[in-house]
Amino acid sequence: MPVLAWSREGAGFFLEAVTRGLSSSLWRLATEAVKNANPVSLLILALTVALAGCDAQTAPVAPPSAVAPKTVADWFTFTVGGRTVRAQVAVYDAEMQRGLMERRDLGPDEGMLFVYRVPQAVSFWMRNTPTPLDIAYFTNDGVMAEVYAAFPFDETSIPSRSTRVQFVLEMHQGWYQRNGLAPGARLGLGEIAAALEARGFNAEAYGLAAAGKR
Repeated sequence: MPVLAWSREGAGFFLEAVTRGLSSSLWRLATEAVKNANPVSLLILALTVALAGCDAQTAPVAPPSAVAPKTVADWFTFTVGGRTVRAQVAVYDAEMQRGLMERRDLGPDEGMLFVYRVPQAVSFWMRNTPTPLDIAYFTNDGVMAEVYAAFPFDETSIPSRSTRVQFVLEMHQGWYQRNGLAPGARLGLGEIAAALEARGFNAEAYGLAAAGKR
């Protein structure tokens, strides 16, 4: 805060400002005003400058904004049977319906994970999807139940035999075979829970343990 002092020379008064923390603009204002001001004006100016300095130093700093939830465009890392993949996560109906339509940009170990709120029978197809895929159906305990090869633009439905499917992982066609993965391989549920939470969802609403309880 500025420290203010007064000295008397003849009939005039002078403002002496020790400007620790005082901005250059306020200093120029005080200097110009002091040239022709009377004592009363100087006193008012001194109080104004002092209060302005206090306000500038004590104004509260707004806390940083909360981190925005991630979206279907973001990538997450998962393990499947000990293999690591990067996948985008589709949760909303519109994201699931869009899936990998018109996508040709997947890397060799990249795919898309579909997460359902409750276990159920599911069915997929390849409408408007130019990339040949493997579609693996996982039960609610993270175990691969079935895997199917799917071909570009084929609109034939690929229904699950299981009624307990909660996760579906689409990868490049042949990826599961090349990595020695077959039904029985496990998908990391903790990683799925973390991805859901990063997207702003409550993992427990999907039957998964929340962070801190895993």
